[in-house]
Amino acid sequence: MLVPDDAWVLAQRPARNAVSADRPYAFLIEPEGAPGGGVVDVATVFLTNRECPYRCLMCDLWKNTLQTSVAPGEIPGQIRWALTRLPSARHLKLYNSGNFFDAKAIPPEDHAEIARLATPFERVIIECHPRLIGARTWAFRDRLAGDLEVAMGLETVHLDVLARLNKRMTLDDFAIAAHSLNTERVATRAFILVRPPFLSEIEALLWAKRSLDFAFRAGVGCCSLIPTRTGNGAMEELERLGHFAPPSLETLESALEYGLSLRAGRVFLDLWDIDHVSPDATNRVERIARLARMNLEQRIM
Repeated sequence: MLVPDDAWVLAQRPARNAVSADRPYAFLIEPEGAPGGGVVDVATVFLTNRECPYRCLMCDLWKNTLQTSVAPGEIPGQIRWALTRLPSARHLKLYNSGNFFDAKAIPPEDHAEIARLATPFERVIIECHPRLIGARTWAFRDRLAGDLEVAMGLETVHLDVLARLNKRMTLDDFAIAAHSLNTERVATRAFILVRPPFLSEIEALLWAKRSLDFAFRAGVGCCSLIPTRTGNGAMEELERLGHFAPPSLETLESALEYGLSLRAGRVFLDLWDIDHVSPDATNRVERIARLARMNLEQRIM
């Protein structure tokens, strides 16, 4: 049985992209269903920083990271640069291809200035591995004028698959982090993979549903369903070996419908790379447009 480790994951990698510490590698405005209903504009800044120390099997975010830590002041500079080029928005996402509370990625001495730059926003959403949630999280929350939301990768509750993702996380780790965040009045979001490697199409939907159930039982307020994709070398090799295939559009539709039917919290289907999903599906354009509306309106249509 293939159990990928750091060495195997690294051996499959193609070259990383050229990025610079003085610029975010991307930034955009996107609408999102709001916690209290309605739709808000979200400014998303994809920060450039040192690569995450966790070598997750399915991750391709390392392609836009650096191999060394950024200097203090460079992350606030990236945020400032992006915000001056974006229209106003109510929420701010600071996604850094890893863990916001990893001191080698985001210098802790920059947290105060980051919070100052976030003052106009009602909510700031960051991402972090469950095992790095703690004192730095609460300190950053206290600096913000608005609310803090932490997004964590749950990925899947299939124990065998989770172990083989090389994430170095257990379900208990996730549940403990979610409980701590809720206790400390920090909102939570979970990333859930739809059809991670080693699952069939039928199993993919079953385990996406079980992962949604687990996340909401753990107190998560929002779940983002991520169609598992190729693009990092490792996933292409797993596909070649017969251990991976991307989810179908039908499976994605069913997963989102199930999540919304629970009415336990917000549920989104990530449409970032949807162009590569089921390219020959019937009525594909209309079906994807329906998913986008469901994301915004948070109801089955």
